[in-house]
Amino acid sequence: MDEEELLALLEDEYARAILANLTTEPMSVSEICSACEMSDPTAYRRLDRLQAVDLVEERQVLDPDGHHYKRYFALVDEVTVSFDNGSYEVTVTRSQDHPADRFTDLFGGIS
Repeated sequence: MDEEELLALLEDEYARAILANLTTEPMSVSEICSACEMSDPTAYRRLDRLQAVDLVEERQVLDPDGHHYKRYFALVDEVTVSFDNGSYEVTVTRSQDHPADRFTDLFGGIS
């Protein structure tokens, strides 16, 4: 992970809004756009950048009618910047997401 890229991304108000909202629950792009008051292209650009630094993940989910669609999940709980002895360090604390939970999310809607 490039620390400079991560810090520049977190400077962006739209990227921060997406991350903040995804900590409440996974969302589709349309839900993100409504919650964050942004356009689809803006949301997609920020989601691509957030995925590139492993802060967000997209997953295919199945609705009760059997249709697949994408939902976005936050993969980060905390980002810390520490300053010491003339330098700084960026630490990312990731969400505790288990692969079994992904399987359940994917197939949970199948009856």
